Amino acid sequence: MDHHLDDAQIHQEWNNALPPRLEIEPGDTVVFDCRDAANRYYRRSSTHDDVMGRGPFRGHPLTGPVRVKGARPRDVLVVEILEVKPAEFGWTAIRPGRGLLPEADFSKPYLQIWDLSDGRFARAGTHIAVPLDPFPGVMGTALDEPGGHSTMPPRKNGGNMDIKQLTAGSTLYLPVWMDGALFSVGDTHGVQGDGEVCVTAVEMSGRVTARFGLQAQRGLAEPQLRTTRAPSAAAPAGSWFATTAHGPDLFAASQQAVRYMIDHLVRERGLSREQAYILCSVTVDLKISEIVDAPNWIVSAFLPEGVFV
Repeated sequence: MDHHLDDAQIHQEWNNALPPRLEIEPGDTVVFDCRDAANRYYRRSSTHDDVMGRGPFRGHPLTGPVRVKGARPRDVLVVEILEVKPAEFGWTAIRPGRGLLPEADFSKPYLQIWDLSDGRFARAGTHIAVPLDPFPGVMGTALDEPGGHSTMPPRKNGGNMDIKQLTAGSTLYLPVWMDGALFSVGDTHGVQGDGEVCVTAVEMSGRVTARFGLQAQRGLAEPQLRTTRAPSAAAPAGSWFATTAHGPDLFAASQQAVRYMIDHLVRERGLSREQAYILCSVTVDLKISEIVDAPNWIVSAFLPEGVFV
């Protein structure tokens, strides 16, 4: 069955007490209208001065929650991303003191408005045209912790992962922590580099179409994904499987992402742990998917599945 969820009602925190806006069956498809990360604050006519006038961040405006019938803790919610449709314009902002580089490097606010109207490129004037590759920056399930929790850092439920490979045709595997999963989505991006270093991508409103499934009692600790988007231009074409790990230490997160990949190779491909570790060293690409949403960063480990013959 197909459903549509508009963005007239949003929420801006992870809170398992929020009532679901929609209940679906596994196998159903949902079209989500999503607001941009600034909650429609910017316009085509916005200027650099508007960056500081926006005020403090109050949370990503998310569309949801969606309750999936039959979903139970330790299940995995399978999210097949079918389409991500861009808006007519997008924006990227530098806000002093935010992002990878300190205020000493960039002491003044700056705003870039992008023209997305042709559906193919993010255009800045006549001299820059970045090919669009849209994806939702935030997708997640409800946490098994009471109260409200910020949408800014990525978490064990997914959330603000900003993994640029989660475009149409990709599949996200999310841990279920609460009955019904309670899935929400938002923060649609037109295109983004790994790391999202100035803290904003080509931010935009968008429309996300996804199909949902369940894997019973798979017991993932953190999100995983499968995609045909290679992690680099030199990487081989085909299907890629990725594990993710979040935390405040990139080295520790890199270790954990590799451990998850070893577990996957042992379980799904029948390798020994030693064989899996060696395969990680010769084929797996570690990517810093996001490094600006304190206190947690995201490291993704990408495995080319074409190595299995």
